[in-house]
Amino acid sequence: MKKQAFPWIALSLGLLVMVTLLGAGALRPAEEYGLPLLTMLIVDEFGFFLTAIGAGVGISALLKQGIRASLLVTTVACGLLAAGFLFLGLRLWPGGFPVL
Repeated sequence: MKKQAFPWIALSLGLLVMVTLLGAGALRPAEEYGLPLLTMLIVDEFGFFLTAIGAGVGISALLKQGIRASLLVTTVACGLLAAGFLFLGLRLWPGGFPVL
């Protein structure tokens, strides 16, 4: 597998994980979660690391190969998705961010 293909894989799997977490009620009050809290935290952590590594590999590929629009968009999307997973993990954690 080419190194530049990983950001695409990370982005697609990250989007799938995010949709799954949001469908399980990650933004709803704790009483309405569709999955156990620990399960959602583990899945959120997996999504965070996956997309953060995808952004890092994308940045590395951009620096070595030069700027390409498709890889740049994918890298930025992975970075934004990693930030979303970070926020969601802090939101899920007991005593974390309050409900917005």
